[in-house]
Amino acid sequence: MSFAASCRAFAPALACQHADLLVYLLPSAALALLIRVLAGTHPVFFLFTVAGTICHELSHFCVGLLTGARPTALCVIPRRVGGHWELGSVTLTRVRWYNAAPAALAPFLIIALPFAVAWWRTRPGWSFQPADLALAFALAPQFLSFWPSPVDWRIAMRSWPYLIVIGAAGALAWRYQPSLFQFVKS
Repeated sequence: MSFAASCRAFAPALACQHADLLVYLLPSAALALLIRVLAGTHPVFFLFTVAGTICHELSHFCVGLLTGARPTALCVIPRRVGGHWELGSVTLTRVRWYNAAPAALAPFLIIALPFAVAWWRTRPGWSFQPADLALAFALAPQFLSFWPSPVDWRIAMRSWPYLIVIGAAGALAWRYQPSLFQFVKS
């Protein structure tokens, strides 16, 4: 049995087609898990999360700038707030219903960075090199920083009118293009 056939027996076809990307990102994901565990034990391990924190806060800042949320301050210096650590923050002075979700959920864009680097490094003819080890350390914090914080989710809820638009578009698509939902069981 070939690799492709055995892979499709237990994984989605998309994962099997891009198995090289997933294998390349596996060390970064393992390092991210290790960093997460260590950062919870002592504040000095926050040094390993700096690259991810910078990307997280820059995503808020850039998308806030593009959507008119008027970012005014960017901080990536960790500080103790109550019983937890705040690794960074962005101050947005004009958050409205139409720009709250894009600005608050902007860190989701960060997950594209590790996959773009993996795609670049795993093109045909690649072999593991010492630079890939350095890239694994650079990409690991990105896996920790792409998920929006609880504060980000609360800000994103200001965009609840989008739910009406998305629901209406889904209902129209369900009505007029049922083939789009062929995998949804009713």
